[in-house]
Parts: sequence; C-alpha cells; structure tokens
Amino acid sequence: MNPILGWALALVALAVGWRIYSWPGVALAFSVTMFWLLMQFNRTVKVMRNAAHSPVGHVDSAVMLNAKLSAGLPMVRIVTLTKSLGRRIAEAPETWVWADASGADVTIVFAKGRCKRWALNRPVE
Repeated sequence: MNPILGWALALVALAVGWRIYSWPGVALAFSVTMFWLLMQFNRTVKVMRNAAHSPVGHVDSAVMLNAKLSAGLPMVRIVTLTKSLGRRIAEAPETWVWADASGADVTIVFAKGRCKRWALNRPVE
C-alpha cells in the first residue's frame, strides 16, 4: 500500500472517531492504526527470518524468478519470492543479483525500494 494513502486513511479514521465518539473514538482509531502497523512489521520480520535461513544471493531457478518479476515490485516482495537476500553488486543505482545452481542469474535494479528493471543472464555453453 502507498504510505501516503495509509497515513491519510489513519488520519481520516482519527477524524471520524473524534466526530462520532469523541475521545473513545480517537482511542479506537489509534488502536486500529497501531494494530495495522504491527501487522506490517510482523510480515516484514517473517520475510527476513525466512530469508536468513538461505544462502545470500541464491535462488532455486533464475528463469522462474525472471518470469515472476514486474516493474514496481517492492524489494520485500522480491525477497519473499526468492526466499533469500540478494547480493549487492552496485550502490548507485542500487543493483542486486540472485543466482541459481546452473550459473544463471537475475540482476535487478531498484529505485526507491522498487524494481525498476531486471535482466536474466545465462551462462555461455
């Protein structure tokens, strides 16, 4: 979800809570917002915990990863797909690579934490 939209919805919930139920409504809206933030944090921690048990930059199939990628995917979603943290190969632009056992790899360029472009590189036979 877009962070601006999420925070706008939280502010609307606070305003509606105040308008309808006064302070108890604000407390309820605040509680719901905090619960939503904790759920997002918990999801991110779960993704990182799963990725911690895999080798860095390894993916089962680079070709399958290439097929599942699309522009705009957030890095958390890509780490979920690969079940591994990528290996950083460049700082600017932010570039990460995942390779499989056959030697094929997928290089992904990120801009603002989202996939901008990617390339599948296969070994020469």
